[in-house]
Amino acid sequence: MSLWKKIRHRIETAALRFFAWLIPRLSRRTCVSLGNALGGLAFHLDRRGRAVALANVRCALGAALSPAGQLAVVRASYRNFARTMIDLFWSPALAKPENRHWLRIRKSPECARALDEEKRGAVLLTMHFGNWEWGSLSAGWAGYPALAVAENFKNPALTDIFTAPRQVSGQKIIAQEQSMLKMLRAVKRGGYAAFLSDLTLRPGEASTVIRAFGMELCVSILHAVLALRGGAVVVPFLCMPDADGGYTSEMYPPLGISDGATPQQVAQQCWDFYEPHVRKNPGLWLWPYKHFRYRPRGAGREYPFYANESGAFEKLRQKEIRD
Repeated sequence: MSLWKKIRHRIETAALRFFAWLIPRLSRRTCVSLGNALGGLAFHLDRRGRAVALANVRCALGAALSPAGQLAVVRASYRNFARTMIDLFWSPALAKPENRHWLRIRKSPECARALDEEKRGAVLLTMHFGNWEWGSLSAGWAGYPALAVAENFKNPALTDIFTAPRQVSGQKIIAQEQSMLKMLRAVKRGGYAAFLSDLTLRPGEASTVIRAFGMELCVSILHAVLALRGGAVVVPFLCMPDADGGYTSEMYPPLGISDGATPQQVAQQCWDFYEPHVRKNPGLWLWPYKHFRYRPRGAGREYPFYANESGAFEKLRQKEIRD
């Protein structure tokens, strides 16, 4: 490692540690205001991310939104992401009894029956929508502490700083290495695995192709494998903002997965649950991310500017068609 990289890592680590120390000491109102302000600032400064987000919104929702409306969705997306990150580091304060009212947890009767009465192992599913960090924490406080995978940072010290607040409700963050085996063992024993359904992967990895907003998307099949091989129920949940600055995390009825379903069909079913929610509240999804990296050959519709054709993607598409 170069000297400059060592210095940069130390600066990053010191700054993030101070941030993680400071945020739980702020009031809830201050955190909401700070998140909105930082998100608005990022929207103006992040030219590259803003261009990606606008391209995504235009291709996915363009027919339903004016140019001004598309810009408003992107601005709201930046603010939602910033609030979610601020809230992640406010999680130690949320764990205190006097602050837990900021996160309300609702559970459908069907979910309670599957998890509490039948004691089924479960995939607790969400996406980068609303406050996914508090949504994951809510599962632990609801009595379903789950395994969750977190991507490692290039600066290893940052990984530990981000991991600590993600475990305050009993969740356990595990590394990507052998994560599928660990989660599979957990759900087979009646445990829980938390997963983001909109995680995109390269075609050569454990992925499949689904349709999203009329385009094609290469996503992980881990949640589908856990359901099909582990016998786990798939419980979708969403953590949505309330007017007072708090959130409501709602656990919906388990998805009805057909016997003989393929991983691709399960992944598509999971996406189909969430797309109407994104269309209803588009500013709560993570639009600045490059979701649509691969453009099918001969695509009959517009894809974002960053999308490229890929032989591996075409091969995976044809395999899914044959299966």
